[in-house]
Amino acid sequence: MLLTEEEMAFDFGSARLTPERDRDLLRFVFSQYLYGEVTGIQVGHWLYAAPDLEAARFLARQAVEEMQHVGNFIRILGLLGMEPQEAHPLVRFLATGMMGRSWSEHLVTEMALGEGFVLNTMLALIDVLDHPEAVAILRRALRQEESHVAFGEARTLALIRADPTLREPLLGRCLTWLWGAERLGDFMARKIDPSHPVLTQVPAFTAHTLRCAELRIQRMGLCDVPPRTLPLWARAKLVAKGQSDQVRRQLKESLHPGQRKRRLTAHYLTDPTLRSLLREATEAGIRAR
Repeated sequence: MLLTEEEMAFDFGSARLTPERDRDLLRFVFSQYLYGEVTGIQVGHWLYAAPDLEAARFLARQAVEEMQHVGNFIRILGLLGMEPQEAHPLVRFLATGMMGRSWSEHLVTEMALGEGFVLNTMLALIDVLDHPEAVAILRRALRQEESHVAFGEARTLALIRADPTLREPLLGRCLTWLWGAERLGDFMARKIDPSHPVLTQVPAFTAHTLRCAELRIQRMGLCDVPPRTLPLWARAKLVAKGQSDQVRRQLKESLHPGQRKRRLTAHYLTDPTLRSLLREATEAGIRAR
């Protein structure tokens, strides 16, 4: 990857999340992960659009891994005795609404930035979560997520070198993605309990995660400086260049998923396979306790 784990890690000190005290927060967090992994079905779209056999082989493997991760997060929720809840609208926007309109956008917004964001948060959970079995599941998933990010980064670098005209429109899409990630951080900040040792560090963690995303954007060759330090007029011009009416439609569909043709991401919580897996995981969690 273009960023090391050391660069992505955030020091929470001795602060910890515990399943007993932080039940609502952990249910929210793992439900967002579950939605993100369910969106792995989008890999099928890009498998059809793969530009070469190497990419197709990678995407086929990734699709299997994403479905494995769905099972991982169902298992964690079951072990913790939690029922998954609906994804937050901003998570839907970042994971589905920002789905690329082209192969290059897929590489940048979904693989490099989106899964890079997942890596940041996964490293944080591994650090602070006081539940050894859940942490072990996260550690196993971490390496696969890293390979997805590395693929997106390397392919983006190659595309930019081959066609520098892609640089500005892709940077515009990145700026939109950064806006959505920042708004998600703002939402979490509003939920802060001033006495909670982990939650009080959320604003600093969000800022760190955004810095990592900007550093990744720079190292992929899309911008020479941290993107959010560009003048407002320059950012507005880039966003306009990278966006279209389709983005507004995608945001609307993310906020109101029932208004379009129902994809799996709109009704996965009631899917019979998910419900069966959740029951099995819950029973295993009860036995473990």
